[in-house]
Amino acid sequence: MARSGFRGVGGFGAWLREGVWAIPLRRYLALLVTAALVAGIGFAVRSLTHDDRSCAPGVVRPAGSDECVGVSTTDYSFGREQLTATIRAIDRENDSLTDNEGGTDGKDGTNGYVTVALFEPFTATDEDNLGDVLHELQGAYLAQWKVNHDANGEGPPIRLVLANPGRTGAYWEHTVDQLERMTTTSDRLRAVTGIGLSTEENTRAVKELTRRGIPVVGTSITADSLANGQQGAPGGLKPFPGLARTAPTNTDEARALASFAKVAADKAVLVYDDPGDPYTLTLQASFEKLLTGSRYQPWPFTPLTDRTKEGTTANDFRQIRELVCDTAPGVNTILFAGRHTQLRQFINALGERGCQQREFTILTGDDASYLTGDKKLDPEALKHGISVRYSALAHPDAWLRTPPKSGGSAADAQDLAELLSTAQANKESKSDRPSPIGAIDLEDGQLIIAYDAMRLTVEGIREATPSGQSAPTLADVGDEWTLIKGSSGRVNGASGWICLDNYGNPYDKAVPIVELTPDRHARFVEIAWPTGRPPEKDCLPPS
Repeated sequence: MARSGFRGVGGFGAWLREGVWAIPLRRYLALLVTAALVAGIGFAVRSLTHDDRSCAPGVVRPAGSDECVGVSTTDYSFGREQLTATIRAIDRENDSLTDNEGGTDGKDGTNGYVTVALFEPFTATDEDNLGDVLHELQGAYLAQWKVNHDANGEGPPIRLVLANPGRTGAYWEHTVDQLERMTTTSDRLRAVTGIGLSTEENTRAVKELTRRGIPVVGTSITADSLANGQQGAPGGLKPFPGLARTAPTNTDEARALASFAKVAADKAVLVYDDPGDPYTLTLQASFEKLLTGSRYQPWPFTPLTDRTKEGTTANDFRQIRELVCDTAPGVNTILFAGRHTQLRQFINALGERGCQQREFTILTGDDASYLTGDKKLDPEALKHGISVRYSALAHPDAWLRTPPKSGGSAADAQDLAELLSTAQANKESKSDRPSPIGAIDLEDGQLIIAYDAMRLTVEGIREATPSGQSAPTLADVGDEWTLIKGSSGRVNGASGWICLDNYGNPYDKAVPIVELTPDRHARFVEIAWPTGRPPEKDCLPPS
């Protein structure tokens, strides 16, 4: 009976009415509620403490890091306020390439654009490097806008995305993997541009990108070790198949400097970074060739691995400045193979040298352009017998003051100047004009060279696109670099003509020689040439 009463609803109710189970049941229900609350709180805590690594679409924090790396396809600015205006401008331009309903306009069922990635350390913390990134970002956007809006019916349109390998490039492999996946999706990634610094990490990234068949166009990389066609280079003459560059190699920059300054081995000394990085090592090798027969051994200094840090090299330079004073009276030129932080320390040290009556000229590579924004530079040093001249990548005055008859033109430089003016005047971000991109600084040449690199990239993509199709293959884009030459095939850049040799290096590219002034400006001196003179109008590299 009891058993049948328990099974039935009525029997169970009777038991409750009799009070036999009333207290235990209340306790049971309370336990159930408490357990539910505990479970809910536990779930909420787990949800709150779950390690969400995403920063934005395509951008994540790798395990053990607080950096946001990867490929951004939105207006995400990597937490860097300086980049916000330009990244929003890029996002507006990218959005304009698809119709309002997200439909397709490519014949293969995809959107008609192809994608180019700008590969830069967007999370850089060093002020100089972040300024470099900003200027290259601005240049790439202006070129994107120009090629899309002044295309004269040529296609495909260009979508620009931002590839961040991390502030030191440590996560290059993660970003390269992501870029490779984008070559087989509707993104239709067809090239990577940027790669502004000649570092070990960037060398590995370029090596891997090109090994996977992705064409790369370097902006301001100058190291000979990050170029094809160099005798004795590891991997043969083409260790980076599909790499093209906008800037001259360090060897070409050194040749242009020597042509300009008429460097005499018996009147010059070399100060160099030991153990060096790809940029400083190849600059050192180029300078050593100029100093064959010098009466003095070169003098080394040893910086930290991160050459943006101060380290103890200031101590080295205090000693080296005394060695400079010990040289013969005819010595007046110092060739400096080092990065900008160490260059600034060296300049400051020379300003306090004992031989104030002697004047010295420091000649160095394009990394010196960072000093225009370096507030730690002692201006007094440049007022007392020390001058600094360097080979710049580009300069806004180079083609606007009595330009040579070949190798570039004032009209090409003026095109970029007008584009900049239009963008800055477009306060309402009207779609028929380039959008505002924040404060502009052209003196370091980075905006100009990145603008030209993007135009070179698009030239390769469009020339490789078969008639009647909306996108080229990766291989065909990479093959185009050998044909960017001649009077009709070259790219008429704002930094000068870009005529590539069979290894993707610019032939006899214009090298502006610039002097650093005490008020931290880059004063244009003159254009120099690796061959000693401008290229012929046909712009065909010799055998």
